[in-house]
Amino acid sequence: MFKEFKEFALRGNAFDLAVGVIIGVAFGKIVSSLVSDILQPILGLIIGRVDFPNRFVTLSGEHFSTLAEAKAAGAVTLNYGLFINAIIDFIFVSGVIFLTIKQMNRLRRQKPEPQATTKACPYCLSVVPLRATKCPQCTSAL
Repeated sequence: MFKEFKEFALRGNAFDLAVGVIIGVAFGKIVSSLVSDILQPILGLIIGRVDFPNRFVTLSGEHFSTLAEAKAAGAVTLNYGLFINAIIDFIFVSGVIFLTIKQMNRLRRQKPEPQATTKACPYCLSVVPLRATKCPQCTSAL
């Protein structure tokens, strides 16, 4: 069983997958920061000075001015602003990944099929150069 696991883990695909996951997590953090630190304040200003991370409802009925105050007081809150942030994060991350993959597929060139340099002699089936006019084995005219 260890041998099978070792073969799986040391294959190139497993390492490529691990690197892809690590880069994906780092990329997700960058996009999350872009959304929460740059886009959300702009969107909140356009909508009418709405601060999404501080949008919440306390389930006990008490009133707090910020989410941090509610958490410090131990109030049970429904954080719909953070949920909106997560949705916007997802939309941006999936959109950027879609555009990146689309661009990579466009840039990836199909490898041309290698040109044949030899052919088979129709009489003796030996391999001869493509431009040959006589077979070196059976001396028949090609």
